[in-house]
Amino acid sequence: MMENANRPLPLAEALAHIESRANGTLANAPKDVDVKRIRRRLHMTQRRFAARFGFSVATLRHWERGNRKPRGAALVLLNVIARYPRAVLRAIS
Repeated sequence: MMENANRPLPLAEALAHIESRANGTLANAPKDVDVKRIRRRLHMTQRRFAARFGFSVATLRHWERGNRKPRGAALVLLNVIARYPRAVLRAIS
């Protein structure tokens, strides 16, 4: 058992992960994005961008106006679209 003394227990690791998420310090958290900038860089209208990537136009407008921020899977997808737009477009075509 002495060999594992320096290794964190799985429960301790899980609790640290949960705590870091609650504090907003998760190392792998997706970055905030400028949705309007991404859309314009792709030369798409709001309707086309929303339809192409599975967002509602109303949600897209809220993001672009700053009333709301994308979260969760939408934020991850927007980060991927921002970095690799061609790959995403190929994957969903």
